[in-house]
Amino acid sequence: MNPTFKPSLLKYSPALFNTPVISKLVANESQLTLEKTMTDNSSVFRQEAERYLSNNPNTKHIDVYLNDINGSFRGKRMNITSLLSLEKGAYFPQSVYSMDKEGKVLGNQNDDLAMNEPDRICFPVAGTLRPCGHNPAENAQILLTMKNDQGHPYALEPRIILANVLRKFHEHGLYPVIAPEIEFYLEDAQNRKIQNSGCFHLAVPSEHAAFIEELEKMATLQNLPLSGIVCEAEAGQFELNLQHSGQVADICENVLALRRLTSIVAHKFGFNANFMAKPYSQMSGSGLHFHISLNDEEGNNVFASGDKNLNEMMRLCLAGMLNLMPASMAILAPNVNSFRRLRKNLNEPLFNSWGVNQRSAALRIPCSGEAHRRIEYRLAGSDANPYLAMATLLTGMLYGLEKIENDPVADLTACSPVLPLFQQHALDEFRQCPYLTESLGEAFSQQWIQTKLSELTWFESIVTPEESTFSY
Repeated sequence: MNPTFKPSLLKYSPALFNTPVISKLVANESQLTLEKTMTDNSSVFRQEAERYLSNNPNTKHIDVYLNDINGSFRGKRMNITSLLSLEKGAYFPQSVYSMDKEGKVLGNQNDDLAMNEPDRICFPVAGTLRPCGHNPAENAQILLTMKNDQGHPYALEPRIILANVLRKFHEHGLYPVIAPEIEFYLEDAQNRKIQNSGCFHLAVPSEHAAFIEELEKMATLQNLPLSGIVCEAEAGQFELNLQHSGQVADICENVLALRRLTSIVAHKFGFNANFMAKPYSQMSGSGLHFHISLNDEEGNNVFASGDKNLNEMMRLCLAGMLNLMPASMAILAPNVNSFRRLRKNLNEPLFNSWGVNQRSAALRIPCSGEAHRRIEYRLAGSDANPYLAMATLLTGMLYGLEKIENDPVADLTACSPVLPLFQQHALDEFRQCPYLTESLGEAFSQQWIQTKLSELTWFESIVTPEESTFSY
């Protein structure tokens, strides 16, 4: 990639252009290069596996899985005696990354992928061997990553898509730091009745106390960096906060692992953890928010400024994300239901463009000290795939830093993009945005459009009871 950052940005980072050497300190802290997870380093995995077995001698089974494009877990359970053999790899069908939400493989009738579903070798991702939420004393789980038929990372894997975008930041000497927040509703498992709590409700003990304590305990056992559980705006709505980290791909994996763990723990207490973007028509939707900043090689926040004004680095990143925001909606709102969260009615979006300390803003600048200046990206729903959501919003930041040359941020309040309010419109915007589709990969982008159009066609074929009522 040819670096095209404005010369004036050099004052914010000494290494915005290609740098042949990354300091060991930064590499160790950020762990963003992902080489350790992209290669089958058998000695590292063997040490991790032997340490786990020593600490968990009663383990009987290991769940091995891949995260598909929808963020679902696709895998199988194996006897724990097979754990060490994973250093040589395990085979899964390549079609795992070509499935819709129902697990149906999408492809042309004569497509080898759809017809034969060829297997590809997969290797463990370092640091993801942990106790399973179901009976953790006897069951473990571990994430795998796939190689293509030439032994390279598989281009349709969401983790690899994010890794490729992160690599572009590394080439510029920049290192994203993120902190996700995931919202969900806690419902009665029998009748979906929500459990009353109220915004920032702190009554302890409560009907939720045992669930919260167990979730915190299990998150610690799984080494998930859960930093807080907050009662949100609506009754029965909660928010899970993860610690900020430069290990971006790992944090996205933690989001999916925590989403799954929350559902498992909820069922233990007779609840259902609902991560739909808009489960109730008259109540607030649930989002997946990302707090994001950029560090230079020395660990300095390049968004920091000496006064209350936003510096040029931050303003260009905002402008880039705003420019790509309409096309980004196809990834950040992956389902029909996702768009119900993003609009007040059929014609009016719920979020405006950006703002300082404004929760109605799609891009919010939270209250913070200079060193912690950051952007909160609020558009993604809780049903979004965090790998793809992060790859998308980071691509927007790159667009601002690479492609915007004039000073379009003199008045960002005038840069309010017209957002698609329906999935078909969003997919059209995505298709017509080559910067974003090329960044995520053309093969993935084409498949994403095909998959989502197929799901949309299926949804539109359903005749609901409400339609029957209104027809008489």
